[in-house]
Order: sequence, then structure tokens, then C-alpha cells
Amino acid sequence: MNPNSRYGISSDPPPVSDNGSAVIYSGFIIMLLCFFIVLCSYSVTDSSKLALAAKSFSTAVSVSTGGQRFESAEIALPVAPDMVSVDSELAGIYSNVQVMTSSLGMENDIKVTISEKGLVLQLSDKILFDAGQADVLPEARRLIEHLGTIIANHPSYSLRIAGHTDNAPIRTSRYPSNWELSTSRAVNVVRYLLDKRIIAADRLLAAGFGEYKPLFPNDTPENRARNRRVELLFFRNEIKKVVQ
Repeated sequence: MNPNSRYGISSDPPPVSDNGSAVIYSGFIIMLLCFFIVLCSYSVTDSSKLALAAKSFSTAVSVSTGGQRFESAEIALPVAPDMVSVDSELAGIYSNVQVMTSSLGMENDIKVTISEKGLVLQLSDKILFDAGQADVLPEARRLIEHLGTIIANHPSYSLRIAGHTDNAPIRTSRYPSNWELSTSRAVNVVRYLLDKRIIAADRLLAAGFGEYKPLFPNDTPENRARNRRVELLFFRNEIKKVVQ
């Protein structure tokens, strides 16, 4: 007689559930706990760092944050000095931009995002230019001067100005295509900064992308308006070749 049977002990292994939901749920809870431990480890909290950390976490676990919205074109950033140090230059630039937009009453006109290359400001073309034109509007000059001063005060960073259009064709003697229009807009912003002697020329880049880097499909008037923009990229000097 099997000795186990005398005591009612079965020699067969217990059945294993094929439902892995409990394991997945436990793993998610552990990741969530680790995330909040990291947040609590900061001695001083900063909105830009918390936004970056939340973005990286939400991407890692494929969930979306409730308050902060990130565009699909953006990527999660790895842990870097600029994410954990509230005294970093990137944090300083972010803070200065917030103060500037508030003082100018332009919180709803300037969108600030993070890319793998640095801090990106998106400005609607109507803030800077008349429709189909590349001459900087007089009322936009103060904004450009503020932005130039911010980057001038952070010597480890440079500035790339990039013009973008929608896909509506333009055929004028001055701008035969959207390539010329977008490039002229970027160059004119750079030229204004140089004329005002706000920032050194070797820390400025100008680029025109025409209609070929849209944020949204050019299928509605609203989306086309969103695609007509100027983007200012604040990037570290050592990645200048990558940005170019």
C-alpha cells in the first residue's frame, strides 16, 4: 500500500491554473509601487521632471496619464540628468518658458513638448506671420526676443527654428512652393535674432520642412491650421550634428 494513501495524501501534483491574469496584475502593482517610490525619492519636486517621469512610466506599461497629454509623435525619455536634477539647464529653460508664456498671456498659443532631442515649442504660424507670408509680424517681435534671451542665458543649449506648412499648394513669385515658404519663415526668425544681437550665430539653426512633417492629417481646416506652425527646438550643443 502506498504510505501516502494511509494519511489521505495524494501523490498527484495540485492543478495549475492556466489563468495568468493574477500574475500580470501582480506585476503591474509592483511596477506601480516602484514608480511611486521613485517619485517619493525626489527631495524637491519639479513639474517638468514629474511630467517626464510620468510619460516614461505610462509608455512602459501602455497606459495613459489622466492629466498630461502627449502626442503620438513623442517618445518616452530614458532616465537622464535633466530628468532628476531640478537645477539642470533643461529644467531652467522649461521654467523660463512657463514664466514667459504667462507674462505674455500666451499660455494657450504656445505648446511645450519633449522630444528625444530636447524641449520643443510649437507656435501657430498666425502668431508670427500673415497667411502665405514669411515677414515677421511687428507684434511677434517681443515674443521672439524673449525666446532668444532664454536660450542666450543657457550657454550649453542651442536653438533650431523649423518652419512647417500644410499641404495647400502655394505658387507665387516669391514662394514657388511650401519649401520656400517654410524655409523663409525659419530664416527670418533667425535673422531677427541675429539683427538684435541676442544670441550668437553658431548657436542658431534654421530649417524648412514644407508640408512633409505634419502633426495631423491635412483632412480638415482645423488640422491644416495645426500643421502650419513654427517649432523651436532647444537642444544641447553636443548633439548639433544629430539635429542638423
